Amino acid sequence: MAIQRPDDFDRRSEHLQRLNDEQLDRLFWELAGKIVDPLVELARTHTSPSIERSVLLRMGMDSFQAGAIVSKALELGLLGKGAGHLVLRYSQYTGKSVEESAKELAQGRGWEELIEIFKRRKENAVAE
Repeated sequence: MAIQRPDDFDRRSEHLQRLNDEQLDRLFWELAGKIVDPLVELARTHTSPSIERSVLLRMGMDSFQAGAIVSKALELGLLGKGAGHLVLRYSQYTGKSVEESAKELAQGRGWEELIEIFKRRKENAVAE
């Protein structure tokens, strides 16, 4: 037998009834952000080589490039930054396309620059 839940919607929604559409929209997105915050944090702090390869494949890299980039990132302790993020940062730094940047990183070039980019970002964050 199903348990009947009392209909208390009117009471529970009183605080929403006086809001206009813009305020409701803003509240919705604020609450949606709070709901996904733990997921974003989990994704930021927990990754794996297979997840990072999958991200790179979805960015358009082939499996050789994805494997090479993830292996090197893991070796250098950069995998937690996100393999796709590494390629994007390198692309922004060099002004090259994401495709060109991925090719270079997969061939072992550009990693020193990436390490320097993240080292400078960390120093700037500490200085602030």
